[in-house]
Amino acid sequence: MSAALFSRVNHARTADEVGAQIEALVLEGVLRVGDKLPGERDLAQQFNISRPIVREALKQLEERGLLCTRHGGGTFIADVIGDVFSKTMLELIADHPKATDDYLEYRREVEGVAADFAARRATDDDKALLTSIIERMQAAHGKDDVADEAALDVEFHQAVSESAHNVILMHTLRSCYRLLSNGSFFSRSLVYGYPGARDRLLDQHLAIYHAIMDGDPAAARRAAEAHMEFVQQCKKDAEKAKAWQTVSRLRREQRKAG
Repeated sequence: MSAALFSRVNHARTADEVGAQIEALVLEGVLRVGDKLPGERDLAQQFNISRPIVREALKQLEERGLLCTRHGGGTFIADVIGDVFSKTMLELIADHPKATDDYLEYRREVEGVAADFAARRATDDDKALLTSIIERMQAAHGKDDVADEAALDVEFHQAVSESAHNVILMHTLRSCYRLLSNGSFFSRSLVYGYPGARDRLLDQHLAIYHAIMDGDPAAARRAAEAHMEFVQQCKKDAEKAKAWQTVSRLRREQRKAG
């Protein structure tokens, strides 16, 4: 973790100022779920305060559920995002395809807003991160590494949401991506495995990226919305083709048996 992440605090202040810095970094998405904090001694040096004050601040944040301590393993950012839906609701969602369509419809709108804001607000550091992800995505595409490409897909959208500089939007989309990652709605392999989809998806991500880099909010929004519309259609087509294949196989097996 960067040594410049935390700022020195006034010796006359309490542990609250230490806690406030950590809270702000979590809220702004700088510190993410699972990130490990530096050790107590390192934190004391970075904040330029005594270790007892650091210890008190960490204890307060842990009691509030912002941090968690693993025995012998250090202090980590707790799962402050959590699950959006209960296990029961997730099971209902899995059994009803309409939920997937609603999820993608929702993301179309929110991703459009995020891309729009990102084109207006992205800093040089945001743009550098987006460039790094796009370059890795292109490399994965060139190597036909579908798993890496799909993972970078989510990473790219997360970076766009961070570049929007709206903490509510960012954390809302993070919860959406978590649902996508755990397969609650649909498998990304269904889309990435559809003929021609990988080339189209890369082009769409590049369109979003270039619009943000050019500072064109309208183009960024259109590109993000078009991307999600394609994902929706691709999912429907893939599922239809899968259903056709199932019926064809059953017909063939039935005729063999006859």
